[in-house]
Amino acid sequence: MLDQIHLLAAVTVLGVLEQAYFFLQVIYARRLFGISPPKTSGPPEFERVFRAQVNSSEYFPIFLALLWQAGLFFHQGLAAALGLLYLYSRYCYFTGYRASSSGRLAPIYFSAGVLWILVAASALGILHSLLSHYMGLNVLQLLTA
Repeated sequence: MLDQIHLLAAVTVLGVLEQAYFFLQVIYARRLFGISPPKTSGPPEFERVFRAQVNSSEYFPIFLALLWQAGLFFHQGLAAALGLLYLYSRYCYFTGYRASSSGRLAPIYFSAGVLWILVAASALGILHSLLSHYMGLNVLQLLTA
């Protein structure tokens, strides 16, 4: 079974490391601008780093759920590749947002597109599994026949 999830696990670990990097960037920004917790406001440079980290954290559970569903029910390799694209786009989002608020736009749209593809792969995989299990229909076999 592990050979069926090792790519998903690797992307998950990379995602956790990316989140840790974002958290560390907020800590460094707090020190740089002298902003102690629980304050979340300060110069625009700090607020952009803080918002980029919070926004990325808010989407992380959605990403993980879709990554694993698409990987388990559709195709592990495709899900892992999409996961890497998502993580890269989130990194671009973070660095773009840190530089300027408009620098976040292209990467956020791209990462949202990747999430929608993961939604589609998850839904198709789950639908195929349900039809196969409960109705004995193999949709892929029907489509190739």
